[in-house]
Amino acid sequence: MELNLEITASIAQQLSSILGEYPFFDIALVGNTIGEYIIFLILFLLLFSILRVFRMVVLNRIKNIIKKIDKKQIGETFVSIIDTIRPSFYYFLAFYISIHALNVHNLILKILTGILIAWLGYQAVRAIQILIDYAIEKYLIKEKDQGTQHAILTIGKIAKWALWIFAAIFVFANLGVNVTSAIAGLGIGGIAIALALQNILNDLFSSFAIYFDKPFIVGDFIIAGEHMGIVEKIGIKTTRLRALQGEEIVISNRELTSARIQNFKKMTKRRIVFKIGVTYETSLEKLKKIPSFIEEIIKEEKLAELDRVHFAEFGDFSLNFEIVYYILSGVYKDYMDTQQNMLFKIKEKFESENISMAFPTQTIYLEKENGN
Repeated sequence: MELNLEITASIAQQLSSILGEYPFFDIALVGNTIGEYIIFLILFLLLFSILRVFRMVVLNRIKNIIKKIDKKQIGETFVSIIDTIRPSFYYFLAFYISIHALNVHNLILKILTGILIAWLGYQAVRAIQILIDYAIEKYLIKEKDQGTQHAILTIGKIAKWALWIFAAIFVFANLGVNVTSAIAGLGIGGIAIALALQNILNDLFSSFAIYFDKPFIVGDFIIAGEHMGIVEKIGIKTTRLRALQGEEIVISNRELTSARIQNFKKMTKRRIVFKIGVTYETSLEKLKKIPSFIEEIIKEEKLAELDRVHFAEFGDFSLNFEIVYYILSGVYKDYMDTQQNMLFKIKEKFESENISMAFPTQTIYLEKENGN
């Protein structure tokens, strides 16, 4: 800016020396001579013409080149930044530089300087906001989770508001305003607000942790402490679960991030252990066949992976077999369907082999004494 003003002053001196040969141009009018007004007008028209040519020719050519060579849409973003600079800005910039050729009160120059600095700050913020929008848009294309998308949009809004605050501080600082005390006041006020809203801010930052770390997403079935249910919504302050009984459970995000969470949606397979008992009257020959019967039944199931089948123990009223297998799905219904189908087949096989399944019974033996 100082270099432009020096060039302007040099041009003004040359024009002044030319016009100084004519007495008419030395007539004073409102603090300046007619010659100085003419110099101001010539400088304004010259600078505006140069800036207009720059905008119409140079910038348009740059935009066309960017559109041709860009393949990642970043070029459109820079074109949008260029388009935010309106013709009125060039008018004002030409006027601001040209007016230094006149004898103007310092207050007017300070006001014009303040307007220019504020305008430049506005343009800088608009440019950074467009870049932020571009970055958010690119991220949202890759991220399909609605909760994370909401978090990114919220962070983007906070960043934009922060930009305006920094821009305002920058403008006032360049205008000679002492912003140190104002910044200190904002710091103290921020601490007071943070203390007053401590719980809300904890929930807010906890929601960001949930969005980005993703211990669970909408649709997952989780157990968090004493609560369990399907995640329906992850909000800024709370997360809502739909319990198995049907009611809605609202839990603060701060509580969720500090609790131990079991996420059953992340389960890729489920280990199943169950027992079957047969009566003590079952022969040893049939007992030895039972493990192979059950193994064949488990192997026939598409979602089942056999681990082991063993005669485990002599129970109080039954001979017990322990069966262990894996369900290759985290969906609870898949487990129940597979388990049900297997139990049907085991029952059918036992009936065909005349193997009786045990149930709680009590046999009382009475000994008859001689002579009674």
